[in-house]
Amino acid sequence: MAQKMEHQLNTKNLRISVWLNLIIALAEVVGGLLANSLSLLSDALHNLGDGLALLFAYVANKVGKRDATRRKTFGYKRIEILSAFINSMVLIAISVYLFVEAIRRFLNPAEVDGTIMLIVAIIGLLANVISVIILHKDSAHNLNVKAAYLHLIGDTLSSVAVIGGGVLIYFYDMHWVDPLITVLIGAYILKEAVSIVKETVDILMQGTPKDLDLDKVQEAIEQMPGIKNIHHVHTWSMDEKQFHFEAHVDLEKDIMVSDSTHMQQEIEKMLNKRFGIYHVTLQFEHDACSDKELVNNHSK
Repeated sequence: MAQKMEHQLNTKNLRISVWLNLIIALAEVVGGLLANSLSLLSDALHNLGDGLALLFAYVANKVGKRDATRRKTFGYKRIEILSAFINSMVLIAISVYLFVEAIRRFLNPAEVDGTIMLIVAIIGLLANVISVIILHKDSAHNLNVKAAYLHLIGDTLSSVAVIGGGVLIYFYDMHWVDPLITVLIGAYILKEAVSIVKETVDILMQGTPKDLDLDKVQEAIEQMPGIKNIHHVHTWSMDEKQFHFEAHVDLEKDIMVSDSTHMQQEIEKMLNKRFGIYHVTLQFEHDACSDKELVNNHSK
């Protein structure tokens, strides 16, 4: 799991997707009001959320490239994670709103213009498909874009559902389908948003990267010549790609600091190659700590 070269985000594609989603959101709001369609309005809110998510992703990517400073020694990379968290929380709020409105519509059914609903939903579907295609590559390399990309896939599916609802309303007068589709769209948005929130919170709380097995890291380091054990380990992610690792390294012999340089280089090389760890900080010592636990609980 070696460290991969950093993927360069295609900001041009992001800008195109932002404009597509904001324009379609406006069109669906107008269409939803004219057709009296709650599902079309919910799709508009979803598109608006996507547009804002993509806009935040674009801005966060620009800010994240700033150099580290004395006040921000880690730089600004984590702003992308914060942006993904905010985007997802907004979508959760939207989902709750859609559920409330759908319940009201179930209790008080309303006539829906299936023709307008159908035409606007088809236009929205085409815009979403274009956005999904041009952002597919970047979504695999950036958590912030992944959040927006998942929203776009959900919006694509919701547009298909709205089209289906428009057909049923136009041909069979099944107006109850409109709030039902709204609930389904809201449920999908909620599921994906909660997933992103969990991942971003774990990063912001400096949790151990989910793909990193500390027991295997400990075994790999302690098998290296001259090392007795490692302890007081801390590992976290700056973003979804950059893993950081720090630890106390207890040596078998009391050696000079200059003699530990080669050992440190070998550990760093191994951690990067086998575990994809980006940044390593090691404190070499010889029987200096009484607590040899892998993870030290400072609250005790």
